[in-house]
Amino acid sequence: MIFGRRKDEQSGAAVAEPKAASPEIAKARALVGEGRHFEAIDLLNEANRRARSNAVEVELRRIRNLAGMTLLDDPPTDPRHPEPATEVPAPDPESKLPEITPSELTPELLRAAMLENGALLIRGLMDPAKAERMAADIDHSFEVRKQVQAGTPDPDGYYDELDPEPPFIIGERSWIEEGGGVLAVDSPRLLFDMLESFEEAGLRSVIEAYLGERPAISAQKCTLRKATPDVAGAWHQDGAFLGEVRALNVWLSLSRCGDVAPSMDVVPRRLDDFVATGTEGTFLDFQVSQAVAEEAAGEVGIVRPIFDPGDALLFDDLMLHQTGSDPGMPNPRYAIESWFFGPSAYPANYVPIAF
Repeated sequence: MIFGRRKDEQSGAAVAEPKAASPEIAKARALVGEGRHFEAIDLLNEANRRARSNAVEVELRRIRNLAGMTLLDDPPTDPRHPEPATEVPAPDPESKLPEITPSELTPELLRAAMLENGALLIRGLMDPAKAERMAADIDHSFEVRKQVQAGTPDPDGYYDELDPEPPFIIGERSWIEEGGGVLAVDSPRLLFDMLESFEEAGLRSVIEAYLGERPAISAQKCTLRKATPDVAGAWHQDGAFLGEVRALNVWLSLSRCGDVAPSMDVVPRRLDDFVATGTEGTFLDFQVSQAVAEEAAGEVGIVRPIFDPGDALLFDDLMLHQTGSDPGMPNPRYAIESWFFGPSAYPANYVPIAF
């Protein structure tokens, strides 16, 4: 049911009242009722491209959640990574990572880069002007969140918390806010923009072929983030707390970072297992110490790549990294961190959102 707003005649307060669904939403719901979730997603995507609608974007989010659940209900039994490409660009002298353009991206190249270097840097995955607009929209979503928390609803979908389908839940969000972030699923408008950009870059087909199965995003591990120069980094491998997963992270910078704003410190080599955690100098049981990170980096060393708006780093759950910041940097960094998982090895208790 879609709700409009009216005033209570006695109190004058705004209350919800039912409003008829648009024809597109009604048709999408009928498709969902027939088990045709991805057709419903395609239908609403096309409708929203023609004319943006908060109601459509909220419904799209709901159906993506339902579709993600269907993926978990029937995962493939033997997904395979593609055979790696025989040639990978030599690591860039500065970033120490292979760097390509979006037109060069293939599942085979991505697999080869993962096995040889642990990550792949894609320059210009998103148009720089669009990236900068999304950065401004993230700031706006922070402001709208304050208004929503104060009791003023948002008609434009910059902040609207997802209530996932049972039995899934999203727990306390305060730590996301304290860390300078908004969950992408809590901004239906920006979730649509993000996934549209990924689709335009050809990421859906590449990620599906790389994982060997249609991916689902985790609602709790897909964040629109603003990192200020005083933010502290902590070395980690995400797989240390995700469990056994098939994963790929798309870390997309929306602003210049690495020199004038916090970036990411990375160990630019393939690690085939988890390094020691919780050793001297750490304060979390999954955290990796600076000494262990330096040892893992070996002769290649730790690097802090410089990103321009729209550049992306793709890596998996074994990549050793941390936020790379310096209090003397003049600017904050805006980025999107989006983890994709294969349904055959999906992290427990994470809300699935179909891509």
